[in-house]
Amino acid sequence: MTQNIYDDDAFLQGYCQLPRSVHGLDGAPEWPSMRALLPPIDGLSVVDLGCGFGWFSRWAATAGASRILSLDISRNMLAHARAQTSSAAIEYEIADLETLDLPDRAFDLAYSSLAFHYVADFGRLARTVHRSLKPGGSLVFSIEHPINTAPSTPGWRKDGDGRAIWPLDGYFREGLRRNHWFVDGVEKYHRTLGTTFSALTGAGFDIDHLEEWRPSAAQIAAHPEWEQELDRPMFLLMRAKRSA
Repeated sequence: MTQNIYDDDAFLQGYCQLPRSVHGLDGAPEWPSMRALLPPIDGLSVVDLGCGFGWFSRWAATAGASRILSLDISRNMLAHARAQTSSAAIEYEIADLETLDLPDRAFDLAYSSLAFHYVADFGRLARTVHRSLKPGGSLVFSIEHPINTAPSTPGWRKDGDGRAIWPLDGYFREGLRRNHWFVDGVEKYHRTLGTTFSALTGAGFDIDHLEEWRPSAAQIAAHPEWEQELDRPMFLLMRAKRSA
């Protein structure tokens, strides 16, 4: 079973201070790149995997999606999402992505933002999502880049010249990582880029976009502190499709 850290009050208090929690999609620096990967939403049936506070689900509703099934393991997150939602097109449900079951050929689009790195058996999840998509349907998702999930103690360091360095160890030692993020013991699963790619193709997906996200020049001009993100990729964005 996936760790339900988002129902830990101390963790949630810290998480709620993040720009993406306060400002939603506008506070997520990778959102413009994610949006560019999406098909036209009007009339589509969508499943939002790890919907959190429901920001994407509500955006999809305003973009004309006919149905959005929004899934998350956290009751706290879903309670907040429901309180902010007025669209009848959105259905929120408690679900563990580790044991998820979805109806076959039910969705045009599966979307997930920064959730899959909490799942131990990504291969099973990829197969489940593939079966749930209609022929020609798309999976668009983001995860923490493997360079972020690999280190035993992630975090910027200073070298002897005062330069910021991102230490990398254990890249090929895949599996569970427990680290401090607002609280101790937050569990994530590290997989190499090759393992993620192979899980998707093994499930039957055709991968047509892979992006190691970095901030644009305009974003850096607006947020100079983001220039540091040019020194290592923070997110991995992918689009995969079920063959028509």
